[in-house]
Amino acid sequence: MGDRKDIHNSDIPVLCRACEARHRGICGALNPDELQKLSKHTVKRTATRKEELVHEEDEVHSYSNILSGAVKLTKLMPDGRQQIVGLQFAPDFLGRPFIKESNFGAEVAVDVRLCSFPKDVLETMLHENPELENRLLRQVLDELDEARQWMLVLGRMTAKEKVASFLSLIADHIDPEHEGDSVTFELPLSRAEIADYLGLTIETVSRQFTALRKDGLVEIEGNRHVVVPDREALKDATGV
Repeated sequence: MGDRKDIHNSDIPVLCRACEARHRGICGALNPDELQKLSKHTVKRTATRKEELVHEEDEVHSYSNILSGAVKLTKLMPDGRQQIVGLQFAPDFLGRPFIKESNFGAEVAVDVRLCSFPKDVLETMLHENPELENRLLRQVLDELDEARQWMLVLGRMTAKEKVASFLSLIADHIDPEHEGDSVTFELPLSRAEIADYLGLTIETVSRQFTALRKDGLVEIEGNRHVVVPDREALKDATGV
């Protein structure tokens, strides 16, 4: 995963050597001295499913790189309901720089490993390093592109295409280093959450899972374990 020559590079902090997000995430814009500076304030940790990482409207004190797993972004509605508004995977950046309070909540969807650092340290480095700022901007724009694509999914696709698009999204992002036609993963959302996310009923989601299974596009074991034999075939089923 990543560029393993870092393992033997004494200029790279021990914390950063062989890091999965080291080259693909925002840290790829940092030189060894900058990595040393950031690593002095960095903590790597794991978080399990349903653990709340960010509470909506909490004051922002830190940011994180997602190293593995999945995080769901949520928005609390006035009537108390929680709406899932997005999913994040490695090597996504978790947090919104240069704001005082968080606009969204963040909860672990699939057990994650995170690399976290203080808000003030990163924002200072962003001002000092244009390449770091550029790398973060590109990640934000990629997320914007995905959000616009998801508007198409929600607004124009059939129920089967929506479910296929959701599964294709997970298959492409849950393990970014995975190579090959097939991929196996645990669903990051329950059937009810998938239904809310796609604007469908639970019954419709279940029917479409069954239809995709009968078409040989997915194999489902239990409630959450999914095997996609051919990612391209699943992508074709999205209609895009």
